[in-house]
Amino acid sequence: MAEETMSEEVADGQSGNRPRRGRVHVFPLMVIGLVATAIGIALGLLIDWFPVQAATQAEDVDTVYHVLIITSVPFFVLVTTIVLYCVWQFRERPGEEGLDGPNVHGSTGLEIVWTAIPAILLIALCSYAYVTLRDIEEAPAAGEPELIVEVTGQQFAWTFAYPEAEGGAVKSAELILPKDVSVKFNIKALDVIHDFWVPEFRMKIDAVPGITTSFRVTPSKLGSWSVVCAELCGVGHALMRQKVTVVSQERFDAWLARKQAGGKAAAGGGAAGEADGGDKAAIGKTLFAEGNGEATACGACHALSDAGTSGAAGPNLDDVLQGWTPAQLTEAIVDPNKAIAEGFTEGIMPANYGETLTKPELAALVTYLEETAAK
Repeated sequence: MAEETMSEEVADGQSGNRPRRGRVHVFPLMVIGLVATAIGIALGLLIDWFPVQAATQAEDVDTVYHVLIITSVPFFVLVTTIVLYCVWQFRERPGEEGLDGPNVHGSTGLEIVWTAIPAILLIALCSYAYVTLRDIEEAPAAGEPELIVEVTGQQFAWTFAYPEAEGGAVKSAELILPKDVSVKFNIKALDVIHDFWVPEFRMKIDAVPGITTSFRVTPSKLGSWSVVCAELCGVGHALMRQKVTVVSQERFDAWLARKQAGGKAAAGGGAAGEADGGDKAAIGKTLFAEGNGEATACGACHALSDAGTSGAAGPNLDDVLQGWTPAQLTEAIVDPNKAIAEGFTEGIMPANYGETLTKPELAALVTYLEETAAK
């Protein structure tokens, strides 16, 4: 018979032991396993797990995931089917309470097989993933352009610098990238471990204090997406989000030129403590949008239309600045935990701006915020 059952119970001759039961229903189990495997693989491939692909690396990363789905689902179904079958077939029957199971001698050959096959599969999958990662992070060929971006993580914001920009380095609280140009991110952290991740690029890596990590992507789609931290880094971790915008090469060059012109104009005003009100405001705007190398740019956490920033970790300053006095602004910068805005918690804003900003820089920043609020 195609569906032969061998369900006879054979006593093992030892008093106090439960009877040994034979193997049963092998063919139906195979059919159930094959159907469940097909359904599992189909669902794994059809469900839209990922956001849009916005970098050339994204397709290869998604392919690795699909290969893992195809290879892992059959083993998951096999193990689950056997476990459920054993729970059903070899469950304790009435009258067997307290009895030991029958003596069974293991199969050395079977143990070797079920150890060797997963080991070979794991080695093959790890090798495939390693080769794929090496290929998608390969440096561009000689003569092809590559943009270097320095990424700095600090509780709870990212700041970005373009050290090789023509005309001088540029710092920004917003990440702007040109389409179809290889970008190498050099990533570091100033305080605790963070993780730099743009889901649409698929690539991410830890930002570790004391070392610089890196990876490459080539943006392939115009648009804006979120830069997030993928490592629990403190009370404001969930709010450590900024924006990356991919634009054409022409728009990127124009943006870079505007940033450089703004920085030079602010620097030309002289020391912040010696400048008049207008120059102070220009320097303060640069500090707000770019920071000073030690202090994180305010715009990394705060949205402010005048500065062109869109940070979301802190309150939107377009909504809350009106009516603040210089003394209140100064206190909010150097002692941010004294008064917490509604909807936010203590510890999100760094409390060290009194040390990382010089007195002239602090005065310039306050002047800029006061004048912006009055507009």
